[in-house]
Amino acid sequence: MMARNAERLDVGVYRTRLPEGPIVLSERIDAVRSVALGLWVRQGSAHEPPGQGGISHLLEHLVFKGTNHRSAHQLAREIEQVGGGVDAYTSHEVTAFQAHVPDDALEAAVDVLTDLTFQPALRAGDLALERGVILEELAGIEETPEELVFEEHAARLYGSHPYGAPVIGTRSSLESLGTALVRDYHSRAYRPANVVIAAAGRVDHEKLVGLIEASLPSTGGSRPTELSTPVASDAGITRVPHVSARQTHLVAGGLTVPFRDPLRYAVVLVNTALGGGMSSRLFQSIREERGLAYSVYSFQSFYAAGGHAGAYVGTGPDTSEAALELLLGELKSLAEQGLSDREIEDTKTELKGRMMISLESPGARMNRLAGLTLYERPYRTLDEVCERIDRIRRDEVAKACALFHPDRLAVIEMSPVGADAVPVAEVGRDGRTRDAPIRTRS
Repeated sequence: MMARNAERLDVGVYRTRLPEGPIVLSERIDAVRSVALGLWVRQGSAHEPPGQGGISHLLEHLVFKGTNHRSAHQLAREIEQVGGGVDAYTSHEVTAFQAHVPDDALEAAVDVLTDLTFQPALRAGDLALERGVILEELAGIEETPEELVFEEHAARLYGSHPYGAPVIGTRSSLESLGTALVRDYHSRAYRPANVVIAAAGRVDHEKLVGLIEASLPSTGGSRPTELSTPVASDAGITRVPHVSARQTHLVAGGLTVPFRDPLRYAVVLVNTALGGGMSSRLFQSIREERGLAYSVYSFQSFYAAGGHAGAYVGTGPDTSEAALELLLGELKSLAEQGLSDREIEDTKTELKGRMMISLESPGARMNRLAGLTLYERPYRTLDEVCERIDRIRRDEVAKACALFHPDRLAVIEMSPVGADAVPVAEVGRDGRTRDAPIRTRS
């Protein structure tokens, strides 16, 4: 007998909407002997009140310090003693807690994840300790230019929009967060109605729903307010010196479309053809043909209210000018000339193959179920997704290509500090160079 109110989405795939509670999804995979289980809270750094930057990430850390029923050691040990693992992450829009366990340990995984999510102790002493841990994490990012350059780029690209702020917060915001603020934030956001739970592997949906119902607090909660649409930033090149840099790190990217926009499929296709692998345009031109970089790739992110895509190149200071010129030239060619029919068809085949391979693990299947639900997209079978990729039209590809034109991109060039380093400057759309301050986190 299937769980009450269960909706069948596909063979072995079910969804249940619990009254005043979370949406629960599961996909049964009989070929494995494990279960991947995840709990997503619809609350991330983009929803944080002014002056409380990093509170979502801090809370993600704090819940693992102990609950009203378990110590920090017990939270970890109950999963690890059965051979499983537990993990968590914070993004701009969600905070997630996940476990991967043998199939006969599902009850333990549900109990641990719901306990740390809904009933953390949130003690003042633990907050002080974990704030120190995060400040060390922050210092590590600040000393790693290949990571920091992306935060600099996000800040330039999104401006004052929450998507442009670092998920980890700043030194000043972290130091201002006290126990009362964290507890209030938790009580408002970490409620059953604000949660999506997904599982994949050898899992019985009825059993999963029963375990979750027995573990949830009674209060429902509410969803966060919707975010505004990001406004396009002023395009141009910002040059920033970094004391720890040995290479020059180039990031060029611009705003694209939200997750729910139908053009997203074409953006993914174009992004893949641009820099998604060894056969991509950027890899072939910048690394294989010119030998200007070891690391070169494209990237993309889609959010509820916006999205962005672009490319990264890591190169030597003496070759940075040539690499940047070649990068922008490839982007301009893509935007103005588009992809050939052969490139489009080959990339469609590549996308379908990548999707099939990526979804061979229970964790990937679990994340797919949660992602579709979080962004309120209809469930599609793998065959239906392949058909949707095949239906990407040439005019959609042309529109997606135009999004990569250098005239609309924000570019960050992070270079080593030294006698030959490029001074901090900003080159605007008009080609003129003007002073630009270095962005700091505090």
